[in-house]
Amino acid sequence: MIITMMKTIQMTIDERLLQQVDAQVKDLNTTRSAFIREALEKALQAHQIKRLEERDSAGYSVKPITEKDDREIASWESEQVWGDTWNEER
Repeated sequence: MIITMMKTIQMTIDERLLQQVDAQVKDLNTTRSAFIREALEKALQAHQIKRLEERDSAGYSVKPITEKDDREIASWESEQVWGDTWNEER
């Protein structure tokens, strides 16, 4: 069992946004705190993904993929097939 320490915080939020949050909280049968925690976790994950994508983009700008690299990558494409429908839908 994982025990997470919680800390109470105070925040300011505009009335319209709070009304939207409260409507979602009711629909999801959860609490404001749980809803906001999940939203913050997703925002942090999205920010981390953006940072990694920017880092990769900067790396490819410094060393772009060459025609030789492109041929090597293409030779491995068949190895990516796992035989499942999830990948086929993409």
